[in-house]
Amino acid sequence: MRILGMLALAALPACAQLWTLSKEQMLELTAKNPYERFADGRPKIPDAVLEKCKGLSVEEIWSILPEAGFKYQYEGGFKILHPGAKLIGRAVTAQFMPARPDVQGPLEAKAPRNRGQEVPAHQRIIDLLQPGDVFVVDLFGKIEGGTVVGDNLAAAVYSATGKGIVVDGGIRDVEGIYPTDIQIYYRDAHPSAIRDVMLTGYNVPVRIGSATVMPGDLVFADRTGVYFVPPQFLDRILERAEETHIHDEWTKEKFRTGKYRSSDLYGSPRDPAMKEEYRKYLEERLPRKKKP
Repeated sequence: MRILGMLALAALPACAQLWTLSKEQMLELTAKNPYERFADGRPKIPDAVLEKCKGLSVEEIWSILPEAGFKYQYEGGFKILHPGAKLIGRAVTAQFMPARPDVQGPLEAKAPRNRGQEVPAHQRIIDLLQPGDVFVVDLFGKIEGGTVVGDNLAAAVYSATGKGIVVDGGIRDVEGIYPTDIQIYYRDAHPSAIRDVMLTGYNVPVRIGSATVMPGDLVFADRTGVYFVPPQFLDRILERAEETHIHDEWTKEKFRTGKYRSSDLYGSPRDPAMKEEYRKYLEERLPRKKKP
């Protein structure tokens, strides 16, 4: 598999204007990334930050990004392979379009081969995935003939990443995939294999529904839907989420006493004495939660 991945990577620059961002372009378009990068310039959110993000919810991310002008980073309406499990990782993007022979021919002319057989485009990208990656696939909502993985390729994705897939399209072999630990957000399932599509971009900006996704974005998916978060916002999101968790903890405990109405506490306490009580609670809890 590593040999195939190296061949695929070597083939990409032959059609750089369609296939992938150059390192210089990646650096320019993700200039606000505060973290290290992969060799190709893709932002590399640290594993420790990915771990912290497990405590977030889509709603906590929503409280930050729209007010910063990032209105189109969320997409819902997916089927979820394992509804009780979140999907958190670094985006690797792939863009597909309906097949057009005069475009697809030149794109595939220099595709790598294995034992004389051309390696399918979606497999070439799967062979490049790394630990912590989430395979984010723009298949323009195609279901029949838009199935990016079945049970075998899903196993390959999970073996490489330990994470999963977000696909604006379909998957197949759900019965075979379901018993595994891979998490997949997908539009629907269909027994057909992928066909009549062409790969036009690898690690380029892609559209997933109404969301714009950049390579290296944080992919955060829970029962609500999927958020694609530019790395420069993660510290702010995590900091505000910590205070939100404390606020919700205090509010729910008060409601459990049965002494308060929703209008007494929800949002912000109305009574000055209650506001002061919450302020002291927040001051007490924040230092404790920030200790290593």
